[in-house]
Amino acid sequence: MKQLANKSELVTKLRRDILERQGYHSSTRHRKVEMGLGQIEKSFPNGVFPVGCVHELISHSSEQVAAASGFMAAVLGKITRPGGMSVWISTARTVFAPGLKCFGVDPDRVIFIDVRNHKDLLWITEQCLKCQALSAVVTELKDIGLTESRRLQLAVEQSRVTGLMHRINPSVVSSTAAAARWRITPVASTLCDGMPGVGFFRWHVELLKVRNGEPGSWDIQWMPGHFTQNTAAQPGKETLLKAG
Repeated sequence: MKQLANKSELVTKLRRDILERQGYHSSTRHRKVEMGLGQIEKSFPNGVFPVGCVHELISHSSEQVAAASGFMAAVLGKITRPGGMSVWISTARTVFAPGLKCFGVDPDRVIFIDVRNHKDLLWITEQCLKCQALSAVVTELKDIGLTESRRLQLAVEQSRVTGLMHRINPSVVSSTAAAARWRITPVASTLCDGMPGVGFFRWHVELLKVRNGEPGSWDIQWMPGHFTQNTAAQPGKETLLKAG
């Protein structure tokens, strides 16, 4: 019986170590990030949004690119440590820096790097992901191979920096070493109490792949400082997403 118990403890430890290498950290050993994504977070192992790993976002249209950029900015605002710095890398920047303030991100705390070619972009991304002084690294690119993505994942396993890899109009949606794959599509906003103007940001969020978790899709909305969940039965009314 003692031998069986030892084997069970060994398997449990191995599973925990594997999850931690993939970004699913025990709250007793790492800083817990309160994302407020509710049901979405339940799709991940231990019900925790993984930080210290690479997330992959796929966009096939300009509308999806804008929606994914907004979603990444909201995530960036949540995971950035107080006073922390992040990096945003691209060959053709799509984000409007002052607009990041809408998602709780101070653009003065983001280093924007514009490069000319794909090779330089990947090298700079890898070097930034190795820098423990950063909270997160966002990189916009088109295609990436499995071997290249593994290099990025290996970098964050040591630094615990979170990587957001936005693939815009990829030639082929091939396998990567990312812990999760997302697709973000815009949803028409609803005006508050008939007020003129534009409503809050709304997205249809698809978690296409997730290691050791459950894929799914949800409609969410970003309001100043937090996410909300859209209620289809009552248009215009929202329910606060609660973590866990």
